[in-house]
Amino acid sequence: MAATQATYDELLDSWRKATLLGSVQNQLGWDEQTYLPPGGAAHRADQMSLLAGMVHQQLTAPRLGELISALETGDKPAGSNGVFEANVREARRRYDRLTKLPTRLVEELTRVTSLAQQNWVEARKKSNFAMFQPWLEKIVALKREEAAALGGSKGNGVPYDVLLDEYEPGGKTADVAKIFAALREALVPLVRAIANAKKRPDSSILTRRYPKAAQAEFATAAAAAIGFSFQDGRLDVSPHPFCSGNGPGDCRLTTRYDEHHFPCAFFGVLHEAGHGLYEQGLDRKAFGTPIGDAASLGIHESQSRMWENFVGRSAAFWKHFYAQAQKTFPEALGPVSRDEFYGSVNSVEPSFIRVEADEVTYNLHIMIRFELEQQLISGKLQPADVPAAWNDQYTQSLGITPANDAEGCLQDIHWSGGGLGYFPTYALGNMYAAQLFVTARKDLGDLDAQFAKGEFMPLRDWLREHVHRLGRQYLPGRLIEKITGKPLSHEPLVAHLKAKFEPLYGL
Repeated sequence: MAATQATYDELLDSWRKATLLGSVQNQLGWDEQTYLPPGGAAHRADQMSLLAGMVHQQLTAPRLGELISALETGDKPAGSNGVFEANVREARRRYDRLTKLPTRLVEELTRVTSLAQQNWVEARKKSNFAMFQPWLEKIVALKREEAAALGGSKGNGVPYDVLLDEYEPGGKTADVAKIFAALREALVPLVRAIANAKKRPDSSILTRRYPKAAQAEFATAAAAAIGFSFQDGRLDVSPHPFCSGNGPGDCRLTTRYDEHHFPCAFFGVLHEAGHGLYEQGLDRKAFGTPIGDAASLGIHESQSRMWENFVGRSAAFWKHFYAQAQKTFPEALGPVSRDEFYGSVNSVEPSFIRVEADEVTYNLHIMIRFELEQQLISGKLQPADVPAAWNDQYTQSLGITPANDAEGCLQDIHWSGGGLGYFPTYALGNMYAAQLFVTARKDLGDLDAQFAKGEFMPLRDWLREHVHRLGRQYLPGRLIEKITGKPLSHEPLVAHLKAKFEPLYGL
């Protein structure tokens, strides 16, 4: 038993060192998106590539494989409560994946994506896909090489499966496609009914002038109210909103402001604060261990989408916050009733920008990207043809056609960062969130009454106990079933959307 404990300790010590190196890389990534001067892009790419190679070498060392094998066949320590087994399982899963990837590929992918993200920022500003196309071509080629190295092209392997697995462990393209199809089948009639409804909220309320400084103050107050600790985090500005969990006590949120579109920053901050609550709720003692991270990006998205939509866009939330909103934005909201404002922040209409999309149409944005990503990786779609394919998909699915690349295929940062396989986690997150919220209501009672009184800690603490502190002890599907008693289903999300939007639109 002593030998097993020593072996386990050696594994965790080695893993912690790699995680610390990774957190340095993460910190440089945050700086790249916020404060890095443009002239430093090439140097930063070299730094990121070097660190990525170091982390990869640490996590693929032969000694690490020996330790994992020894732990898989030896006795387990007493009183592990499943933590030992989960750490060994996750170490094996990660080790087997990473050892299939040559360090050269890891370093080159990191270098190229670091440079590509800087190029994406400029291409998006100028709405010029031609500027970004050479970088997307390099990234797609590297991701195809990665998929092949991971075995996604062998036998009956689906190349996209191995990329999806990086973000949603255990996820399969066919399973995602099946649940997306069921969700789409339920969404399309609802979208159509809302489009034909005579009763409509006044969404123009949201395009009045909302001064940037006041937005920052109000959004920060809301994030703190739902439990995000600014003692252990901060809020900055970036071209694309994100949350960066750098380690215990250091969680960075970013947003972007538009003085004539209130939801952009406010709901963006609530969304990223939801991610931040997950990062701040992880067990600090588990930092650096294989299970010290979030269960998956889909589970991560369940937290951000829950706080953004199920809480932040609820009538109860605005019963508490609307008086403060009117005081903060007297010119824009002074004559507007709370009910009118609630309707405006839940206005449903097809739109171009995913991060600003309403709850009902949002998942259609994800399904479009899911289809395009599969085609890019399989070779059915070439990067040069992305703008036309993107616009065709929007015309078919949402009935609108982007007028330019900035509101079309250049709106998201993910592909520039190599995140092919990432997008499905957003829609999975919506479904996870709905299912978790139903269970939270059963356990906590009248959540609406709590929100109306500004009491958000019961929900945050419930999520911390049932989701955050467990880290990656369970794979996402098992975690959801453990908490809710049921496998993932699209039905709770559809029920939530109908219960909320049918009354709003008089359906």
